[in-house]
Amino acid sequence: MADFTVEKITRRIHRWIVPAAEPWGAAAAEIGKAWAVAELAYREAHGLDREQPLHDDALRFHVRDDEVVIEFQTETPTP
Repeated sequence: MADFTVEKITRRIHRWIVPAAEPWGAAAAEIGKAWAVAELAYREAHGLDREQPLHDDALRFHVRDDEVVIEFQTETPTP
């Protein structure tokens, strides 16, 4: 008889995309706004209060050809 379990996970990727077209790149103010909203969404998704510090890798920043992407992922078991 086999001895194992099976899991199904739904992964959700939350992204904030800031335009960064050349030659100017992304505006610092726009990065700041997206960062603040992403951080708030992360806190809500993980049940954290505003005073609790986030892990250093809570949010990820990705640079694409003409945009900067801020993201985090959540996982939920699927019945």
